[in-house]
Amino acid sequence: MLRLYGRPGKLWVVCFQSAGRYMVSFVLVIITQFALALVPRLLPASSLFLQLLLSVVVLLLVVGFGRCCRRLLRVSASAPALVLFNTLFVWGVYFVDVRPAVPRLVDVTFNGEIALLFIGLFRILSSDPGFMSNGVPGTAAELVETGALATEVHDESDVLPLRVRYCKSCKSYVKGFDHHCPAFGNCIGYKNHALFMVLLAGFLATEGSYVVFSFHVAKGYWVLRQYKFQSDLARSLVVSTMLFSLLQVLWQVFFLTWHIYCIFFNIRTDEWINWKKYPEFYFTTQPEPGESTTVMRFKNPYNKGIVPNLREFLGMKT
Repeated sequence: MLRLYGRPGKLWVVCFQSAGRYMVSFVLVIITQFALALVPRLLPASSLFLQLLLSVVVLLLVVGFGRCCRRLLRVSASAPALVLFNTLFVWGVYFVDVRPAVPRLVDVTFNGEIALLFIGLFRILSSDPGFMSNGVPGTAAELVETGALATEVHDESDVLPLRVRYCKSCKSYVKGFDHHCPAFGNCIGYKNHALFMVLLAGFLATEGSYVVFSFHVAKGYWVLRQYKFQSDLARSLVVSTMLFSLLQVLWQVFFLTWHIYCIFFNIRTDEWINWKKYPEFYFTTQPEPGESTTVMRFKNPYNKGIVPNLREFLGMKT
């Protein structure tokens, strides 16, 4: 096919593969969300805490089942598409089942939050995290091609500028590399790190808002009767999406806290995890009497204090 059509043929292949991944992602989201809706549907009188625990179990089972099916069928999904379709699903439940029960100002605010999330998501998907495609010395490129960087990590620091790291997912060098984010389909580097933090806080705020709004709708049948919610499935979806959003909030709070900590102390996630790979992040101590090996100890040469670190993150002169 590629020989027959050249570049247009290659483009069609890429589009076809992307469409297939998006379709798989859409099916997985539908299966996941309706599987979670079975928890409040089958156990309507149980406590929300018990339903939350059961939702975790169901979510893990569905994710595991989905992975097995994808391996058997040899298909793959798109993580950004999963984020997008899950957000759209929750928004759809809000629009149909929750929106009639909230004040006008709250409705406008929540829809504005959703719109900003979509804008931020598409921006970070297409953003440049700080790729160094034109600024990497030829010796570094040769190391990548030969695979030497996987074993001779000290060579990387000899040929690359400080804080330029190699991303195996993107197969590129990134300045200020923090991590590769599968959910946003891009690396996080010095150019889009601030956007990543804003988007993460936006997801946290929007999902927290939905938990509050949907809880007020689902907490009593009188609310459902008042706003003519006659379908048990509708109520189950309100509760299940509320629990799904609450689970998202719980892990994202820890995730956001971690990144705030890294910003305050001027260290990247990759540097924290792989500090032994980068010579500037460790020093060796002489062995104690009776010991034969030296000990590597962590140090952070970039930590200038919380305020200077924050100013550097914001791109302000220190």
